[in-house]
Amino acid sequence: MTSNRYPHLLSPGRIGTMELKNRIAVTAMGMSLSEEDGHVGERLIAYHEEQAKGGAGLVIIGVAGVAWPVGAGLWRQTAISDDKFLPGLMELTERVHRHGAKVAAQLHHAGPGSLYSARWNLPIWAPAMPQRSEGDLFDYFLPEEMAVFSGAATPQIKILEQEDIDLVVRQFGEAAGRAKRAGFDGVEIHSAHGYLLSSFISPKTNTRTDAYGGPIENRMRLLLEVLAACRVEVGPDFPIWVKLDSREVGKVGGITIEDAKRSAKMVEAAGADAITVSAYHDSMQAKLHSESNVPHIEDTNLPATAEIKAAVSIPVIGSGRIEMDTADRTIGKGGTDFVAMGRKLLADPHLPNKLAAGFPERVRPCIYCYTCVSAIYTDDHSRCAVNSELGFEYERKEPSAPPKHVAVIGGGPGGMESARQLAARGHRVTLIERSEQLGGTLRFAALAYEPNERLLNWLRSEVAEVGVEVRLGTAATAELLRELGVDEVIVATGAIRSMPDIPGNDLPNVFSGDDMRRMMFGESSDELKRKTGLFTRLAIKVGAATGATANLDLVRKATHAWMPIGDRVVIIGGELVGVELAEFLMERGRQVTVVDVMPRFGKGLTLVRRMRLLAELKEHGVVLATGAKDIAITAAAVSWTDGEGQSQSAAADTVIVAKGAEGDLALAEDLKAAGFKVHAIGDANGVGYIEGAMRGAAKAVREIAGG
Repeated sequence: MTSNRYPHLLSPGRIGTMELKNRIAVTAMGMSLSEEDGHVGERLIAYHEEQAKGGAGLVIIGVAGVAWPVGAGLWRQTAISDDKFLPGLMELTERVHRHGAKVAAQLHHAGPGSLYSARWNLPIWAPAMPQRSEGDLFDYFLPEEMAVFSGAATPQIKILEQEDIDLVVRQFGEAAGRAKRAGFDGVEIHSAHGYLLSSFISPKTNTRTDAYGGPIENRMRLLLEVLAACRVEVGPDFPIWVKLDSREVGKVGGITIEDAKRSAKMVEAAGADAITVSAYHDSMQAKLHSESNVPHIEDTNLPATAEIKAAVSIPVIGSGRIEMDTADRTIGKGGTDFVAMGRKLLADPHLPNKLAAGFPERVRPCIYCYTCVSAIYTDDHSRCAVNSELGFEYERKEPSAPPKHVAVIGGGPGGMESARQLAARGHRVTLIERSEQLGGTLRFAALAYEPNERLLNWLRSEVAEVGVEVRLGTAATAELLRELGVDEVIVATGAIRSMPDIPGNDLPNVFSGDDMRRMMFGESSDELKRKTGLFTRLAIKVGAATGATANLDLVRKATHAWMPIGDRVVIIGGELVGVELAEFLMERGRQVTVVDVMPRFGKGLTLVRRMRLLAELKEHGVVLATGAKDIAITAAAVSWTDGEGQSQSAAADTVIVAKGAEGDLALAEDLKAAGFKVHAIGDANGVGYIEGAMRGAAKAVREIAGG
């Protein structure tokens, strides 16, 4: 079935001889889901099989190392460098084909990015000696993240000589032949993202003076030789395409769009069947890690994709945070032929089938938190904050427990996800929420960061869709649970937020995180009324804005104008809540200072999101005072001692204390004592944010439902 809403995105397509049922491809990503010795095992197979089940027309497996263990860029990378890897690769292609998808292997050599090979004391292959690059990348790593790199040997650089180049060409060619024998439907040659082939193309990294350096025709020579070698191995009818950088962001003297268009014409003339358009950046500049191949801003790469498409006649594959309506429209007007999705299909691998069935609103939304990619930076397998099954598909079993009546206490993300999953598995679920709306702290998070609102709305909608009984404005007691006759209980009531022992914390201009949440949603209290003065009248506006429709955009607009917060705000607390609140207030015209004892801010944010958010706060004049000691609040300022022992202060009309959250198992323990079988999840066990809530929900559901 084809949805009328997405006639172009869901229409059949063709790359060379390969017929595809739609224009949606799973973009090649390094997921660190293979075995440590490079073999493909059940974990990677089940991950890609789920994407095929979900309806993608093309699944591209990422970073298959043609020279592995040389040229390895990450932990648990897939290898295609020897025939011994064929059995796992063959099992993967067979399992993907069962569900009507086509599957391609991305052929990869990390070159200058072979940092994982360096851990095995293998040299890093490069076209020339890398130029020294200055940047702030490691300023954003937390101490525990930096520990991953401790003890790593200084990498040895191997400048490629002709015999090395000949070897690389042969390795790519042999890997292409291996891919065909393994049952793949095509191969993508990775010639982007600063890896070996891209490093030859870039005038910034290729300073050679021989036949492989200088003018673009020379810098493209290695890629064209690789393409030719692959074609010899697979024959004229096997699809081969190339991934190219459209530009190198922030890299002075790097690849430009004009270079990319010339490169595209060359690979077309050399017999490539398509081009995947991407981009890269100066990897030592932290914020740029979300400005190119994994962009934070929608449609970042579409203009360059359209320019390259106009320069060639072969199909072009676009990528980079393209929303579904935009993808369909762009294909329809000729801006691209296919759309390769990454994060969206990690959040919901069944996106294509849901679009085809006419239910786009049921697609689980990506919240662009960078959990998936940030994990790779610190040698973990990729995972997803909103899809707890990502990377764990291989553990899935059919539910085995008989239907039960389960009470879920708490309507935040963990509670809603638990209720949704249990009801979908045939259990009767009663969701009990003390307040008058579902959402919990996710409502507050949705105000601070708009993509969270998508998750909030999706969870609410799914809870209704699967028939969960919802009781709002209800306190959960043992008596109520006995009256309901429940079999098991999930407690997802969240954390408690006590005010830390800071001098001056009782002053009238000091707000807690709970105060802020109540203020924004009109949940008044006598103490809050006393602090805000005008709050009673203003809360009416917010209450009307939140209402049954929970239109957070109205709340954002209302708070921009009326929020009873002074012009100068000091936030005490530099973890996720504090810095996202700083962003929220900065966008509403406040002068913001964030103070905390921690040496690095942003704990709770994933690394790539942290790199971007903290950089943007600095760009907009937010003061980030790390390593602060002896913090004290007065009626007009907050004072502290900095890391050099100097006294500092910041004028403050309003002080917000975004600290003091801790788990609260009191209700769970009381219900256990009353004889109930209880599963405590989410922030009740200690603050774990959205990912912790969703993962805890999945665990509780497995324990109750089996599987």
